[in-house]
Amino acid sequence: MTIDLLIRGAMVYPGDGPPGHADVAVADGRIVALGPLRSDRHRDEAAAAREVVDGSGLMLCPGFVDLHAHSALAPFDDPLQCPKLAQGFTTEVICPDGLAPAPVASEHWRRRRDYLRPLEGNGPEVWEWTTFAGFLDALDETRPATSLVPSVGHGAVRDLVIGPADRRPTGGELRAMRAEVRAGIEAGARMLSFGLVYLPGAHAAREELVALAEEAAAAGIPIVPHVRNEGLGLLEAVEEMVDVARASGAALHVSHLKAMADERMIGPLLELLDEAGDDVSLSFDQYPYGAGSTLLASILPRWAQEGGADATLARLARTEERTRIARDVADGLPGWENLLGTLGPGRITIADAAPPHEEAIGRTLADLAGDRSLGAAVDVALDLLGGTGLDVTMVLHYAGEAAVREIARHPRQLVGSDGIFGGRPHPRLWGTAARFLGRLSLLEGVLTAEEGIARLTSRPAALLGLGDRGRIAEGLRADLVLLDPERFVDTATYDDPCRAPDGVVGVWVAGERVWKDGAPTGARPGGVVR
Repeated sequence: MTIDLLIRGAMVYPGDGPPGHADVAVADGRIVALGPLRSDRHRDEAAAAREVVDGSGLMLCPGFVDLHAHSALAPFDDPLQCPKLAQGFTTEVICPDGLAPAPVASEHWRRRRDYLRPLEGNGPEVWEWTTFAGFLDALDETRPATSLVPSVGHGAVRDLVIGPADRRPTGGELRAMRAEVRAGIEAGARMLSFGLVYLPGAHAAREELVALAEEAAAAGIPIVPHVRNEGLGLLEAVEEMVDVARASGAALHVSHLKAMADERMIGPLLELLDEAGDDVSLSFDQYPYGAGSTLLASILPRWAQEGGADATLARLARTEERTRIARDVADGLPGWENLLGTLGPGRITIADAAPPHEEAIGRTLADLAGDRSLGAAVDVALDLLGGTGLDVTMVLHYAGEAAVREIARHPRQLVGSDGIFGGRPHPRLWGTAARFLGRLSLLEGVLTAEEGIARLTSRPAALLGLGDRGRIAEGLRADLVLLDPERFVDTATYDDPCRAPDGVVGVWVAGERVWKDGAPTGARPGGVVR
């Protein structure tokens, strides 16, 4: 046997147990030996290894798993996935929040592309797929550097079967939606995602959610919701999905857990999840920041987003409807997650904006409006949305560092970057793993290194049913991250977000080195996991 890679003398964190010094040998993309390579045979093989890396003083971990990645279309533009490799992510879960490029009707792909563009990018010039399997085939042909684990997006399924209408499905439509979910699972999806703040997913009532979750339960995959409200209605929104999980029998994994309106809700929220965990298989992911990022259009009341982008843009051009939007932002609406009204214009920053409004990037709505009044901020936001065809994303500052750490300490917590690509993205795109493991764990001791690594590796792999990765053990896939624990920390900031973390010595995917000396190697050994 010829050893392709030998990492000598690192402190190996296996992902599911305590660390220890060891040599790790890799051949044909798999770990073939682990421990002191002392025998004559091993010494001879090591001497002939194609790549030998000195791991003295370094940590060797399994490749990190990003449980919430908006990377479904990014590989069509950059298959190297540099922001993810730079921090040690080797596997990404795509199509979260119920949002996905497929399934899609052949006559409506441009509408879907326009809606997804701010979060996911354009993808290829022409979308030639209609089915979820066809999309995955096209994505795999980009030869991405990371491994991409697909989710079925409920919003995409609803849009295909019902369109943008706000109504309950007929019996036949519900059966068609269930069939599309099954088709997505058969194509390789390992999660069913819901985005109950995005249209048309927000139109779904309990009966629909439970019916589709039953398909996930039958396949043994979790449901993964962006809950209906992360503001003042947070507890009720989480309870809704706990009820769906109980009724369907599906495991529940809540996306990007947070309390956007009041940090004092975090304690009751975690208590709710612990109580639910007595009879529901339950976990959640978190990006370790007190700010989020999403579409600027999310500040609009739901009625203003009805009918798709064209209908929304038409409303933004009418004075009476702009006035109504401003009034709703000022006064609120029952059950509506009023982001601008709750946070205020000084805590919302433009992350990316399409031409001709690039000058807004990096500025708050208060700054753009020239004052902090809600009315002026609403006008600026509506002008931006109308002038870019809704192609604007924002960063929302909602919580302090203590709140972030309170959630991070919880034993059900896992990690998802929720990274959105753009001109001035949220720093979580480049910094999530390093902030969680490097800053919160290694520097601050919020949790142990062993625990932090388990939450980035073996536990998310188990949640996804990926038995071939997430641990360092003989016979498993050689997805590996070599770190300098003295230097591994996030450097991306809100002012300078596109900075790779320090201390990442090397990253390997299936035994091929994809990151070295602070840059990608150009290798692209990943692909769609089915």
